[in-house]
Amino acid sequence: MDAAILREKADQAQALLGETDLGCWLSFARESAMRPDPGIELVAGSDVTWDSAFIVAPHARVAIVGRYDADSVHELGVFGEVMTYDEGIGESLVSVLDRLAPASIGLNYSTDDANCDGLTHGLRLRLDDLLTGTAHLDRLTSAAPLVSLLRSRKSAAEIERIRAAVAITEQVIAELGALIVPGVSEAELAGLVHESFARHGVEPAWPAEGCPIVNSGPASSIGHARPSTALRIEPGHVVHIDLGVRLAGYCSDLQRDWYVRRPGEDGPPEELARAFAASRSAIEAAQAALRPGALGHEVDAAARSSLMGAGYPEYMHATGHQLGRAVHDGGALAGPRWARYGATPDQPVQEGSVFTLELGVETSAGYVGLEEDVVVTADGAVDLASPQRELMVV
Repeated sequence: MDAAILREKADQAQALLGETDLGCWLSFARESAMRPDPGIELVAGSDVTWDSAFIVAPHARVAIVGRYDADSVHELGVFGEVMTYDEGIGESLVSVLDRLAPASIGLNYSTDDANCDGLTHGLRLRLDDLLTGTAHLDRLTSAAPLVSLLRSRKSAAEIERIRAAVAITEQVIAELGALIVPGVSEAELAGLVHESFARHGVEPAWPAEGCPIVNSGPASSIGHARPSTALRIEPGHVVHIDLGVRLAGYCSDLQRDWYVRRPGEDGPPEELARAFAASRSAIEAAQAALRPGALGHEVDAAARSSLMGAGYPEYMHATGHQLGRAVHDGGALAGPRWARYGATPDQPVQEGSVFTLELGVETSAGYVGLEEDVVVTADGAVDLASPQRELMVV
């Protein structure tokens, strides 16, 4: 990750300490290449091997790392003080906390948000042991409020990286119409998308075996299923593709639909046109509701009521998630108040957040699903891609 963005996010984290009533933010890690911590990835930008502590306080940023990890951490320039140890981190960690004297110490754990939940149970037990006998043990709390805002409030540089990833995704989409032909399997079409990714110098935004998701016709399994080697594109099918790329550490995530005409057809049947129009209207209702201060469940309700008001069944997932370093970037969720989403739908939308808005309808010809990427400005949500406004026909 670009060191300038890491420093920018670390500056932002320091400013957020006061807003979230934290005395400091402590990210504790080891073997981070094997067990990445999303919070550490936001500001540290370097893998560590031994027990390591990254401490962000109002007027100091201190990294305590093993001797052989120090150079890579120091070179990034995020932490003004880089301390090293050989035998054990405990003495240095307690010394730094004694010096900073934080009233509370935020750790990377959360019951609701996976991107705020990087601290493993074993490391928490290890940290508790290191701080036993000190006043700091009773000051440990969750840093989730800070990490959530840090991920949500994208800087101008972060938004530009997402915008660049979206632009390349649109180029890939523009190439797909010529590749969607009868007889091609879902898996074969996914392979052609991978070839396009390679030509554009980007990686899939999520694991390649499921990126892109390809659905052709009514027998295809919607959701997170891998493209089928058995299902093939046929005339009369809707071909739905969910794809995203990762570029310079940031992601895109779009869904688009094509209709494969039967002989003699000029366009899609009325059933599909209506389903697409209803999906489009529901996306627009969510986008109109997506503005700073709105609660995530309110945005979801606008889309859900629009689609169901048009006579379609309720979709069983959130309307939108945040987008950034990860495809599901944490923070406020534009989703219903269902138990599985915890408190994330009750969080307010932040200016600078980038959201996807996604939903769809199952039809007799296959799944009609849309997903758009938008950035939240002071005046509302603005498209990062050219929205799909009608079914593409091949």
